[in-house]
Amino acid sequence: MENRKFRPVLGIRIFTEDGKAFGPGIATLLRNVDRLHSLRAAAAEMGMAYSKAWRITKESEAFLGFALLVSNAGGKNGGGAHLTPEAQSLLARYDAYTNALRAASDVLFREHFLQEEHHSEESTPSA
Repeated sequence: MENRKFRPVLGIRIFTEDGKAFGPGIATLLRNVDRLHSLRAAAAEMGMAYSKAWRITKESEAFLGFALLVSNAGGKNGGGAHLTPEAQSLLARYDAYTNALRAASDVLFREHFLQEEHHSEESTPSA
């Protein structure tokens, strides 16, 4: 194997029988909404159009069967958005799940790729 550095990259998505319900994009969007209290600001921070953020949120809600955001209309104190309790729970479980998968992936990656490099170095005759 060439002397290149490999690393695993996992993109973890959760599907229902109807289609993709949740993944890294909507998870990042929800984290940003939770921090910024605005879907528009959360989308802008990701370089995403507000219309796309709104669409993927609504699509995810349809697949999941529950609301992810509660929005307040503008007014004297301005509008805003926050995560529903279901969204908070889903995001926490998704983060725990993806962290566990990444940890397991790191172990398996070392076992299947990095040990191979070590073994090939041992078997290479020295001059």
